[in-house]
Amino acid sequence: MRKLRYVVASTLDGFICREDGSFDDFPNEGDHVQAYLDLLASFDAVLMGRATYEVGLKLGVTSPYPTMKQYVVSSSMSQSPDPAVELVSQDVGGLVRRLRSEPGGDIYLCGGAVLATALVDEGLVDEITLKLNPIVLGSGIPFLYDTAEPLDLALSDMQRFDTGVVFLTYTVNRTARSS
Repeated sequence: MRKLRYVVASTLDGFICREDGSFDDFPNEGDHVQAYLDLLASFDAVLMGRATYEVGLKLGVTSPYPTMKQYVVSSSMSQSPDPAVELVSQDVGGLVRRLRSEPGGDIYLCGGAVLATALVDEGLVDEITLKLNPIVLGSGIPFLYDTAEPLDLALSDMQRFDTGVVFLTYTVNRTARSS
C-alpha cells in the first residue's frame, strides 16, 4: 500500500513560514537541496493545499511537480490553471484512501498546515519528514495546527547536512492513536 508522507520545511521553533506566508529565511542552497530533490523521486503523486500551490502560481508555475500526478485541495478555485493539476474540493480523505489503494509510488503531502492537520486527524498520514532548518522565526504558521489527539511518532531516519539542515523522518504510530 502506498504511503501518504508529509514532507515539510520547518524552523527550529516549528514554523513553515512567516505569518504572511513568506519563507525567504530558509536556506535554499547547499547539500540538503539535492537530498530533497532525491526524495521527490520516490513520489508519483502530490497533494497540496491552495495556499501552497499559489506560491508557485504567483511566479507563473502552473505545474510545480510535472513528474507527479498533482492534486490541489481548494474550495475557492473554480478551475485549474493547468490540465496536469486536478482540483479537489471535497472528500479529500476519500481521495487519499483511493490513491493509497492504487499501485504506484508514495504520495507527497506538500502542505499546507490546515490540510496536513485534517489528514493527520483522519489517521491518513503515514510519515512526517521535517526538513529542520537552523533558524528561529518566533512566530508564523506552524507545520501542524492543534491535532484532535496527540500524535505518537517513531523516529525512522535522520540525515544531517553541512548547511545545518537536518531531515527527521517519523513514522506515525497508529496503535497508540486507537487506544
